[in-house]
Amino acid sequence: MSERRAPHRRSEYRHFLTIQTRWMDNDAYGHVNNVVYYSFFDTVVNEYLIRAGVLDIARGTTIGLVVETQCNYFSELSFPQTVVGGLRVGRIGTSSVRYEIGIFADDHDNACAQGHFVHVYVDRATRRPMPLPAALRTVLERIHA
Repeated sequence: MSERRAPHRRSEYRHFLTIQTRWMDNDAYGHVNNVVYYSFFDTVVNEYLIRAGVLDIARGTTIGLVVETQCNYFSELSFPQTVVGGLRVGRIGTSSVRYEIGIFADDHDNACAQGHFVHVYVDRATRRPMPLPAALRTVLERIHA
C-alpha cells in the first residue's frame, strides 16, 4: 500500500472557483458524500474551459472523455459550507490532459480533498482521439503546474 499523501495548499493551484454546498450533498452521516467531490471536480474544470471559450458543450467538434479519476480525502465538509475548488493542469499530452483539483473548505489553506481526472479529447462524431486544438492547449498552458 502506498504512503498517504499530504494535503495540498491553495498556493499550489492556478485557478479558483467558489462552490456552495447543497442540502442534498450531505449523506446519512452528516457530511458531504464522497461522490459529490467528483461533481466539484467536474464543475471546476468545465467552468474554467467554458469561461475561457474553449468548450462548447452543445456544438463543439472536440469533446473530453474522462478515462481516469482519483480522490484523496483529508477532512469533512458539510452543508452549508462554502468550498473553493483549485485547479491546475499536471500534464498536457497530444490528445489528453491531467487536471488536478484541490477542494478547500471556506478560507482554509490546506485541501480537505484533492484528486485528478484525465480527459482524452476525441472527435464528437467518431469518438476517436484527436490532437488538442491550439486554443485549448493555450488555455491549458496558463494553468499548467
